[in-house]
Amino acid sequence: MKATVIATFFGAFLICTYAAKEAPKKMKKAKLYFTLTDVPQIDCDVKAGKIINPEFIAKCPPGCQDVKYRVYGTDIYASFSSVCNAAIHSGIIDNTGGKILVQKVAGHSGYRGSFSNGVRSLSLPRWRESFLVSEGKPRKGVTYPSTLEYSSSKSTAVKSEPKKPEQDLKATKSADTANASEKASEQGDAVRKEYQTSPVPTPATQMATTTPTPTTTTTDPSTTTPKPTTTPATTRSTTVAAAAKTRPGLHRVRDIGSSSVHPAYASVVAAASSFSSKEELNPKPLESTSQGNPNCKVDLSFLMDGSWSIGKRRFQLQKQFLSNVAQALGIGSAGPLMGIVQYGDDPSTEFNLKTYANSKDLRNAIEKISQKGGLSNVGKALSFVNKNFFSDAKGNRGGAPNVVVVMVDGWPTDRVEEASRLARESGINIFFVTIEAAAESEKQNVIEPNFVDKAVCRTNGFYSINVPSWFGLHKVVQPLVKRVCDSDRLVCSKTCLNSADIGFVIDGSSSVGTSNFRTVLQFVANISKEFEISDTDTRIGAVQYTYEQRLEFSFDKYSTKQDVLSAIKRISYWSGGTSTGAAISYASEQLFSKSKPNKRKIMILITDGRSYDDVRVPAMAAHRNGVIAYSVGVAWAAQDELEAIATDPDKEHSFFVDEFDNLYRFVNQLIQNICTEFNSQPRN
Repeated sequence: MKATVIATFFGAFLICTYAAKEAPKKMKKAKLYFTLTDVPQIDCDVKAGKIINPEFIAKCPPGCQDVKYRVYGTDIYASFSSVCNAAIHSGIIDNTGGKILVQKVAGHSGYRGSFSNGVRSLSLPRWRESFLVSEGKPRKGVTYPSTLEYSSSKSTAVKSEPKKPEQDLKATKSADTANASEKASEQGDAVRKEYQTSPVPTPATQMATTTPTPTTTTTDPSTTTPKPTTTPATTRSTTVAAAAKTRPGLHRVRDIGSSSVHPAYASVVAAASSFSSKEELNPKPLESTSQGNPNCKVDLSFLMDGSWSIGKRRFQLQKQFLSNVAQALGIGSAGPLMGIVQYGDDPSTEFNLKTYANSKDLRNAIEKISQKGGLSNVGKALSFVNKNFFSDAKGNRGGAPNVVVVMVDGWPTDRVEEASRLARESGINIFFVTIEAAAESEKQNVIEPNFVDKAVCRTNGFYSINVPSWFGLHKVVQPLVKRVCDSDRLVCSKTCLNSADIGFVIDGSSSVGTSNFRTVLQFVANISKEFEISDTDTRIGAVQYTYEQRLEFSFDKYSTKQDVLSAIKRISYWSGGTSTGAAISYASEQLFSKSKPNKRKIMILITDGRSYDDVRVPAMAAHRNGVIAYSVGVAWAAQDELEAIATDPDKEHSFFVDEFDNLYRFVNQLIQNICTEFNSQPRN
């Protein structure tokens, strides 16, 4: 089995008071190595940093796979880590528990994030103390303790304050260093100096170290204050010290004095750059579900400004605003779903679309969000949401429009135009709510002037709201809710893959034959599966024709890609003559007359021979009604008819192939032409 590096702390021990069960000290000596008949059993939550023994074998109980807190590094757990969960994450044991061998080692740099056994860990640049977890086999010549030694609170470098109400915990540092006699400015310098120059202790001495390291400690909202070491507890806290980063002077800082952690001394959690997703690390069951407001079925992501410029007081106003929006929306499974991404230097998901299914639970979760600090990197946050947020695994429903509302205090500290364009082309509707915009004297500091107009898809004022003061934010709750629920207006953020009603007109004449007809259906399926198919995205319909015509299925018949592909597969070969002109007229009446006003109407006609009737007049009528026609001819199809059917320029809308088996060659070209044409059209 592979060994796993487990990082514990950056120069400080966690205060944990877990009880270890003592086991008998009876041991046997085998021929080749030393084994234990009984080993100490530990709780799932025990951290190795709390255990003094430099090397030991322990037994993990079953059921440790439920990770309740974030973790860090390559196959490692840190800060909120535990030995047993680390062993499960690395595959040493499974959730039935078992024996593991733990060895203390010196820390090192560059722990990368990883994902294993359903647990995601985050990246981390450097740790002072680490340990290895491997298969629970004793090493030759080593005697293992049957009772584990735990460090007491007196020997730790972190002191805990008395227990406070939950609302106070969020605004208060949960721990101070043992010798925190320096002033705040000296402490910030010491943090940076310690990070750069402190020696790494050896395995033999690292656990006995009591020299404090200046730290800033954040507390999980679910934490409890440690009790005396004589009483088992489930304390979880994290101590992280890193180089502090402050907001540049060009971006004004508001309410600095009221912030719970001054940016000059705040530690920056190194794992933020890994784009952590708390909902993956801390899954919450949906305690109750609600149908919600069916007139507002949208998948909504709020980009929450967590930068230092906002200050503590205004950050609280922002949370109240989001809570009021959640209440006004009426969150529910048949209505709107809402997730939140907080951004600063780097974005991270607070919770995703499927985490909460009613407004009450969502509001409670919003209240527990703590400010992350950093710059106002809105462009980076939009890129993150575009790539990571709207996925099926995270609750995206496909049939609901994707909406992002960006909250901005002042102005972004990076560029937003390119990231916004890519997000819009992915089908995301972007709204901006800007508060306290740049004053005339500050406009020279704005990196990207008119950033809102460059970010939204239309500059008509519908997609942006400016609020002069944070204290007037409550006034825009209802206007914003009304806009994000207006599905008829959420149409400009579309790509070529989710913006059309595509009707296939399929030749089922006798000359095609059963085998070739199945090849044609595969061609139709290969094109269809490239598009985003749902009620609000691309819709697919199909008509088969001979002398007569048959509607195989209409645009509103199937709303998922799998259902459409199954329906295509079920189309039965008809056999008969070839009246292509009549088929075009039939498709115009039965398919495209029922197309949605905001959809592009695309007809793809496949035929293998000359038509018995005229195709020009029906084709011209279809073109006049806004149908974009592509013709695909096989074998004996007439080139002049293909060009007459096709929309101008006909060379880009008509294709010919000599054999049915070569139809697949045109799949990519057809899609490319559809997208090129779509992207050439003005959006605003």
